[in-house]
Amino acid sequence: MKTTLLGLMTLTALSGASAATYIGGSIGSGATIHYQTDLTGSSAMRYGLNLDATAFDFNRLTIGGSVDYLGDFTGTGSALGGLTPYYGLGIGAGVSLGNGSGVAVYPHGTLGLRYNVTDPLSFFVEGSVGPVLTIGGTANSGVFFGSSARIGLNYRLP
Repeated sequence: MKTTLLGLMTLTALSGASAATYIGGSIGSGATIHYQTDLTGSSAMRYGLNLDATAFDFNRLTIGGSVDYLGDFTGTGSALGGLTPYYGLGIGAGVSLGNGSGVAVYPHGTLGLRYNVTDPLSFFVEGSVGPVLTIGGTANSGVFFGSSARIGLNYRLP
């Protein structure tokens, strides 16, 4: 019984240690900082915090977050010169404060490319599209088609 318990504890510790975690940030459609953890060798979950000051006089601030599942298109990295294409599904939500306050929800699909510069550092570029559901804001409440693009860095934590 004691041997079985020690074996299960060791297996749990090893499986948790093999999952890589990353911190990173991106710019593009707003500025984002994120935390990402691998689920498998070719999939991950990313949790992001978004900050966006809009209009030239910065009279509106949008604060939001997103949760994204990311999966690699496997078997394509060597064919693309080290670039790894990936896809994702996620949901974002945000609150606009200031001129035109409101709330928005953004379920989206993502396509991107990742390049590992060194062991702990990788670079990515991605785009997302999906419907945006709004309540309040500068326009009337409703649903419209939204998109975003960003370029960013990930740093693998030790």
